[in-house]
Amino acid sequence: MKKKNISGHSELQIFNLLNYTVKKTSVYLNTGLLEMSLGKFRNVLLNETNPVEAVIRNIASNVTLIIFQAHAQQKDVTVSFDKFPSTNNSATGADRGLISILHPQQSVCTWYLQSLEANQVFSTAVSIPYTARDPIPGGCNLEFNLEVDPNIYLEYNLVDTRIKFAPANLGSTRGESPPSCDSGTGQNSRWRLHYDIYQYFLPENDLSEITLMSHLRKMSEVKSIKANGMKMITLTTNDKTDAYFSSLPGQGVIYNIIVWDPLWNTSAAYVPAHTYACSLATLVDNCLSPTKLPTKIFFTILAVLGLFICFFGHGFWKTDLFYMGFIFMGLFFFVLITRVTNLGFDVCLILTAVAGIVGGLLLVAYWWRFGFVPLCMVLVGLMLGLLFASMIFFTPLGDYRVFRDDAVFWVTFSCIALMIPVVFVGCPRFLNILACGIVGSYSVVLAIACYLYTSLAYITLDLLRRILKNDFSRAYTNVPFQTNDFIILAVWAMLALGGVTVQLRRERGEVPFPPHPYRIWKRERERRSTNILDPSHHIPPLRERIHNKLLQIRELFRKEQPAGERTPLLL
Repeated sequence: MKKKNISGHSELQIFNLLNYTVKKTSVYLNTGLLEMSLGKFRNVLLNETNPVEAVIRNIASNVTLIIFQAHAQQKDVTVSFDKFPSTNNSATGADRGLISILHPQQSVCTWYLQSLEANQVFSTAVSIPYTARDPIPGGCNLEFNLEVDPNIYLEYNLVDTRIKFAPANLGSTRGESPPSCDSGTGQNSRWRLHYDIYQYFLPENDLSEITLMSHLRKMSEVKSIKANGMKMITLTTNDKTDAYFSSLPGQGVIYNIIVWDPLWNTSAAYVPAHTYACSLATLVDNCLSPTKLPTKIFFTILAVLGLFICFFGHGFWKTDLFYMGFIFMGLFFFVLITRVTNLGFDVCLILTAVAGIVGGLLLVAYWWRFGFVPLCMVLVGLMLGLLFASMIFFTPLGDYRVFRDDAVFWVTFSCIALMIPVVFVGCPRFLNILACGIVGSYSVVLAIACYLYTSLAYITLDLLRRILKNDFSRAYTNVPFQTNDFIILAVWAMLALGGVTVQLRRERGEVPFPPHPYRIWKRERERRSTNILDPSHHIPPLRERIHNKLLQIRELFRKEQPAGERTPLLL
């Protein structure tokens, strides 16, 4: 029986792929020697006990530096200049590399690879050459251990992902020292360099090692990065050498940076780094099941009710009000308890459900007592407006620098959200049907996202992150839009359009809204109290009816007395 790893590929498949690569590229794993060529990727199995020596021979004289890098999916690998790595001559991580600045007449370069695991780790390695006019990535490192550090350091949590890197330096010929990093801020110093940060998304719902290794090749060299990656931001030397992005748990993302010298029009790439914003190794809350069971239950129930509202909401007015009140109060209460308490997510979700039920019942009770349609429609229109505004900022418009300012963002967001109830103030029935169709069908999208990754869930999730985390405004919220997303978007559009169409046809010729329930109840009560011929006039009051029911229940548990005369014994 084949043993499966967490990525879904068997060890035998990986071993066969490696054997094919070994035969094709002359990788001598048995002797611990890895013969490499510039710009060619090589797959290799690493372990803790036997370091692999990587060698490049016959290096051209115009090559002045080489970036050697190794990548693994989830296990750390160590790349070093020496067979016995130390802090200053090695780098350890899932995506790590070293820069070798070549001496005159040097034609051979050597590095050493090993993993920190006793078991074999599948990895891929490549060496990228650069010439004298190309910038040196990480050449002015002052923060990390290596003297020249071309690596991208990545940190993530469930909300955002941060990448850090060392500033680059200008290139130089062999035998010549690179310019000083503190030589000045003019055009002849490193201060003229620009940094373009690129982002690349792996295929959705694919966590395999083979997929990662194949796509890393598209993000390692300057030409392929520009052809395949998406440029997110350009930094100058005056900016901080870090950037923030929205985390996408379960979705593979590769980041890389191209440093550009505008004087010589030359570029060089850092070592790419990848993340899934989740753990591939843990048994609980891993990348294979990032959504917890309570969340799945909550959104599945919400989707069932939302699907009913989508097609029949306006006809069942009280159910419609309960649904909208549930969402409004649940959202408000979730934000409140998350910001002011440190309760766990499951507890917050339960309290949110309870608060939502209370909010829905309160809105229904308000309608029953006062029957004021405009106020109810303000709430319904506001829910549609919140979703519409979130959709606007879900587009690339949301990453514009002007919206990094919280004041600008929230004023714009509020105006868009409030515009919906204002525009439809003259046709409240159509507004309610439209809100039922769009909001109700979107709850189905959220339920799908609990079982299958889709970027459409981040329409509202990024809004929650912006509310709950004060510094989330600095994060870029770009998400992939692949085949699954197009299919789910089509399903959402069909449900919304179908729901609106069905309700418009059902409600044709009907009154816009039901009559005031409290007035009907009061009128019926007065009629029963004055019309003695009405059978309902003789119905006892509610308190007496409840008392009679309790007496009947009590009689069921009373022991039956035996029949016949019973005389006490006389002494």
